[in-house]
Amino acid sequence: MKAILVLACKSAWARRLTLAVVLLSIVLSTAVLLAVERIRSDARASFTHSVSGVDLVVGARTSPVQLMLYSVFHTGNATQNMGMDSFDALSTHPAVDWAIPLSLGDSHRGFPVLGTTPVYFSRFRYGLQQPLVLAQGRPFGGTLDSVFEAVIGDGVARDLAYAVGDRITLSHGMEALGPEHADKPFRIVGILAPTGTPVDRTVHVSLEAMTAIHLDWAGGAPLPGLNIPAGQVRKFDLRPRDITAMLIGLHSRPDVFRLQRHINTYRGEPLLAVMPGVALDELWQTLSMVENSLLAISSLVVVVGLAGLSATLLAGLNERRRELAILRALGAGPRDVFLMLIAEGLLLTALGLALGHVVLTAAIAALAPIAQSRFGVVLVQCWPADGEWWLMIAILLTGLFASLLPGWRAWRLSLADGLTPRY
Repeated sequence: MKAILVLACKSAWARRLTLAVVLLSIVLSTAVLLAVERIRSDARASFTHSVSGVDLVVGARTSPVQLMLYSVFHTGNATQNMGMDSFDALSTHPAVDWAIPLSLGDSHRGFPVLGTTPVYFSRFRYGLQQPLVLAQGRPFGGTLDSVFEAVIGDGVARDLAYAVGDRITLSHGMEALGPEHADKPFRIVGILAPTGTPVDRTVHVSLEAMTAIHLDWAGGAPLPGLNIPAGQVRKFDLRPRDITAMLIGLHSRPDVFRLQRHINTYRGEPLLAVMPGVALDELWQTLSMVENSLLAISSLVVVVGLAGLSATLLAGLNERRRELAILRALGAGPRDVFLMLIAEGLLLTALGLALGHVVLTAAIAALAPIAQSRFGVVLVQCWPADGEWWLMIAILLTGLFASLLPGWRAWRLSLADGLTPRY
């Protein structure tokens, strides 16, 4: 067997220019297939780690997926808000360790605005229990003297070229085309470090600020003839009457089902409590068709690349008839010729697989920061996961099958046919 492998290597080296093109196609197709699998798994991990350490997400009665979309991803609109009294009652429940209110609805140049409290910056977690970190400045204050302060995500600062100290105005509604609260500008006091989550594309203000900019509004429109200057809002009660949702952390995780049942049957108003992990898995399932389609397309790319291997080996047989005939004359049997062709195909496939993984590793090292900052996908350099190992085994098996036809054809070449001159 060792002699067959040596012959296969020397034969491949003699045709290195032709096989180099085939090798390149195998390398690229393998890198594409493994990249799709790696991006799929890392995107799912980044998706499910958009919020971490939160035991329950609570909002008005709706579907779990919709609740997660607007409370965690700040996408879409809540059909109904929950009362602030309900937030106060639930946040003082004996099982609750901390609670973060969330108020959504306004925007700034297309970026969502989130009204919350300073607790958000100390309690919110993402990824593997990673806390929010301020790259510049400080969190907004929780007093009336700091109502019009804002903390922006890294994506907002980068796309709009904002810095600490700049002033911005908010728009009413989720679209930037809505009417603006131009009479009540905010000052940016902090910029968050990149997280690769929706936090990067969010403008954070206080709950009191959300109430203050709507003092002279009603029914989604400014009240005619009424204009309350920014300097006068502190004279009013700025405690909000309702919020969009709330995040809850518990003292003990085993209490989660008991508290969830308590919230879902809450008598004060119809509420829904969902566990983020369960809801995010359900939401990801809606995207499974897309990821499976990408995986199928990249698999076809690999098949096409290995089909090129089979075609190259077949096309080269006519030129190698004399070589194979000499091997037969020196004592090599049909089985040895067959195994030599199979070994060539497997060696080329294995080399392409190894180089494809090297290309993938280099690409991840170069593109990981861009993927995190632009698309929120954290690409991790790690040992191949189970899914990638199975794909690599499948590529090797496909390379084996691609080599069977040339091997079978070589088997049938006779000694007389190989030595017969062709004119």
